[in-house]
Formats: sequence, structure tokens, C-alpha cells
Amino acid sequence: MADLDKSLDDAGLTNTSVREYVRHWADFLGAERVEVVSASDDARLVEESLASGEIQPAGEGLYYSRSYAKDTARSEERTIVATSRPQDEGVYNNWRHSDEIRPVVEGHMQGALAGKTMYVIPYLMAPLGSPLERFAAGVQLTDNRTVCLHMIRMARVGVDLINHLADPEMFVRAVHVTGDLPNLGQGTPHDKRYFVTVADERTILHFGSSYGGNALLGKIAHGLRQAAYDGWASREFLGEQFMLLGITDKETGETHHVCGGFPSASGKTNLAMTLAPDALGERYHVSFYGDDIAWLWVGEDGCLYGLNPENGVFGVAKDTNEKTNPTALEAVAPGTGALFTNIAYNEDTHEVWWEGRTPNPPEDVTGWRDWKGELIADRNPDEAGEPWAHPNSRFTTTLANVPNVAEDFEDPKGVKIDAIIFGGRTRDREPLVRAITDLAEGVYDGLTLGAEATFAAEGVEGKLRYDPMSMRPFMSYPEGAYAQHWLDIVGATSDQPIFAHVNWFQRDPEDGHFLWPGYRENLRALLWLVQLKKGEVTGRQTPVGVVPLREELNLEGLQIDDGDLETILSIDVERWREEMDHRREHLEQFADLPEEIWAAHRRVAAALDQEATVTA
Repeated sequence: MADLDKSLDDAGLTNTSVREYVRHWADFLGAERVEVVSASDDARLVEESLASGEIQPAGEGLYYSRSYAKDTARSEERTIVATSRPQDEGVYNNWRHSDEIRPVVEGHMQGALAGKTMYVIPYLMAPLGSPLERFAAGVQLTDNRTVCLHMIRMARVGVDLINHLADPEMFVRAVHVTGDLPNLGQGTPHDKRYFVTVADERTILHFGSSYGGNALLGKIAHGLRQAAYDGWASREFLGEQFMLLGITDKETGETHHVCGGFPSASGKTNLAMTLAPDALGERYHVSFYGDDIAWLWVGEDGCLYGLNPENGVFGVAKDTNEKTNPTALEAVAPGTGALFTNIAYNEDTHEVWWEGRTPNPPEDVTGWRDWKGELIADRNPDEAGEPWAHPNSRFTTTLANVPNVAEDFEDPKGVKIDAIIFGGRTRDREPLVRAITDLAEGVYDGLTLGAEATFAAEGVEGKLRYDPMSMRPFMSYPEGAYAQHWLDIVGATSDQPIFAHVNWFQRDPEDGHFLWPGYRENLRALLWLVQLKKGEVTGRQTPVGVVPLREELNLEGLQIDDGDLETILSIDVERWREEMDHRREHLEQFADLPEEIWAAHRRVAAALDQEATVTA
């Protein structure tokens, strides 16, 4: 390509290793032209995308996009972790040898950009100056302009971020090709989609999607799969699908930070972006750091530190409203530059809507199109109850748009982690909160995290499945090694964070109502956990952890049924004993699981048996 060097010169790209990488792939993909993208190009890219019809206006400074109807979620069965080491194969990482899979996905990619523009997106998945900065640099290549818009919102994007790397070769090579979406055989034996992370080569090759989870390679592929592998290979950090928030007590001035893993639709984003309940708002302030990824490491002072490597939020729109997540609504308000995907859109008024946004959809359906682009007014009676928005519809916005974003969210030093929590959507057994003070039992609890499957993972809605640390779709190395890495990293701290399991979704078995009101009220459980860590409360020891005493839980301003409260602060021993058999079967599939984890399982099981005997 004769003009390639000029394009790279004009963009100010001086890193010779990056230039060689761009040149190789421009030739291989057959790109007609190359364009280097920086965050400063956003306004121009938006105008070009609007002019081409790739996105639509959705109000002042808001935009709407629609993906292909069969391309609306991550596809776990098509997502592969490849290395040259057979010992890297685990149960969930869908491992392939790189010599086997690279030729296949590259074969689909070769020449696929003939006549097209190849966009070059230099990015950083951590603040400049972070202790983990050398793992954060990446350069994504894509044929999709909308992907550029998403990446500008989700990462730090600019040539200056990769021109002066300490090691010019130390960047993730991320290649994304959309492909001919209507002709890829999605879900058939001839499916051509491949989403491959070649972890030991720090290379990402994704073919056959424009959906965010598959196409924004800095996010999941780099920020989670590659980072998890890097953290393990270097023995320096944990890359986890964790939210991260801060709780400030205005009376004492103390701030405590909580991070944790929640499988899809288990309330992770709503918790990360929560506010204090009205009754507690004068005393407590909640700060938002991130809703999806945290990198954790041990600082020089021996404490566990964490940061959110992302620069934005890629949130689920469904059920987001003034009650569930008012913070998210402010983050996508007019003028924020937010980008909506696969929601309902009114082509006349440029309004957007999704299930749960309001109790009922707009009464006047004139101009409204559903997530497939079909007019609501043209639906036949049999289609009347079908969703307007896809259940996995999304919004993309930058962290700076979140009204309660932490003042230090860009601090490269990260923040001290005081508590690590896990929470899965389960309708029975799990109490509101149970704290775990033993490291091995905390890691064991994370490995046996269970939740109901959701549309985001192409599961069967409502079916319970195990999701270790909420990393099942993102695991990049074997589970036994993963558990040991957790024990090593957190075990190296001199001030170990407290572990806990939370559950906002326990239901009454007779009428199905939620026993806990959830949303902003969830802060009350975290306040108790912080107090327990500080030794200000004692709780009640149970076989599966410490649960709050009723008088220890701050219920100021909260109306809750006494019977419901008693249930969510108690342990159903027989239901737990039944669960232990399932947990054992789940763990038995993992090779080389550390003995500390099995010992933790035996301790919990024995304690439950003893409790059952005493009760009998």
C-alpha cells in the first residue's frame, strides 16, 4: 500500500514495532486504506457514521446502532483461548493449540478488507503510570467504524499512548474483522465465527461479529482473557470480571473499597453504580470506579490494590430506570455522547426505549422500530408481546459521565481493597450476606459461585449454572492453577481483605416476591461487612460464614417484613447440605485443584453436618 507510510506519518505513529504490525495486517487483509484513530477524532467519526447510516441520532449528543439479528451477544462456544502449551487447557477456556486454530481464523480473515478501510486504534487499558501499565497497551485493527466509537468510549485511545512504550514490542496485537454477517452460518455446523485469544503470543484474532463483547477487543479479550493470562504468567496480578466501588463515611472521613464478581444479570452494574439509600445519604457517599473489570495486585505496603482498566461502561439497558439505576440514566443523558445498541428506536422522534425503562412501552407506536429494525405498528397479534429491545441491549458511555464517579478513578496507584464479594442470582439458600474470614474458604466460595444463566451468555434464562469468580466465560488458563494463583496473590497480603457472598434475589417460595428490596438498599449489607472487617460488629457464625445479627444491620428508614428479614439472615442447613454435593461434583472436573480448596470444602460440609445433627 503506497500511502501507508504517509498515513502513519500523518497520524504521528512513530513506534516502529506497531508500524510493522500495521503493515503486515494491512497487506494480509487487503485493506484499501489505513486510518489511525485517536480520541480527538470522535466528533468526525460520529459525523461520518451518521452520514453513512451506520448510526442514528438518538437525541442531543446521543446515538443509536443496531447489530445483525444473529449477532447480539457473546458466543462462548465460538470463543477460544489458544496457546502453544497443551497444559494450558482447562474446563472452561475452550483451549486449542495455536498451530491448529490460527490458520483457520486467519484463513477467514485473509483479503477480507479488500476495498475497505482498516482502522488502527492504539489504546491503553489502565491509567498512565500504573504499576501494571506494561500489560495495558494494545493496538486494535478493525474494519468497523462503529467499533472505533465504542473503543473511544471504553478505553484510552491515542497514538501518544503507544509511541513511547518502555518496551516498544510490549503491546497486545488485536485484529477484528466483522465478516459477511448474514452468511457466516451462526449456530450451524458450518459456523465461520472465531473469537480467539492467542494468550502466550498476546495476540487476539476475532472474526465474524460487530457485537461489543466480540468486537471491542480492548474490553473482554484484552482486559479479561489476556490480562488474566498475563497476571498468571507474570505471577503479578489478577485480572477479574469484578465491579469496584468506594464507600465514604462522611462522619469519620474513612473510605473503604469493595470489589467483586457477579455473573450476568446478578446486579453487578446496579451495585457498582448505586447511591446510598435516602435515609443514609447524609452520612454515606458511594463512589463508582467500574462495573465490569478489576486488576488486583499486592502493593509495596503489603495491601491488595485494584483498579478498573476500562475508561467506560458497556451496560445492559434492560430494566435500567430511575429506581434500579438512576446513576446509569444520568450517564447516558443528552450531551454525554452515549451510544445505544439494539434497543427500540423511533425513527421520527429519535427517542429510545427498552423493557423496564418505563412500566409500559409508549402507547403511540408511530415510528417505533424494534431491535431487529421492524416497525412495531406492523406486528401481527401473535407478535404483540415480543420484546421491543433485545434483552442484551446495551449502552456505551465514558466513566467521566457517571455522576458519582470517584474523584481518584484515574489515579494510577489504584485503591486499597478492603472486601471481595461474590453474588449470583439465586432464589433460595443464599442469605443476604455471609462473610468469610478464611482465605481458602473465600477462594472456595468464589470457585463455587452459582447463578441463573442469562441472554448475555447465550444461556437458557433461569437455569442455574456454576460460574467460578464470575469468570467462566473469560477463563484463559486451567482452573486449578487459577485457584492457586488466587491463593498466592491474596495470600501475599499483610492486610487481607475480607470475603463475602451476597444475594439480593431470594424469593418467597409461595408467592414469589423478593424478600429484600434490593437496589440502593444493598448498601446496607456492605456497610455491615465493612464494620465486621473493622471489628465493630461480630455477627453470628454459621457453617457457611458469618451472617449479621438483626440489630447489627442498619435498617434506618427501611420497611421490611419481619419474616422476610428473618429468612434472609438465616441459613437453610438442609438446602445447603444438598448444595454441597453439587459443589463437589463441580470441583471434581478441575484438574490439580489445590488441597487447600478441598480442605475448605470438607470443613464447610462437616460444619453443616454437625449443625444438622445438633438441630435434630
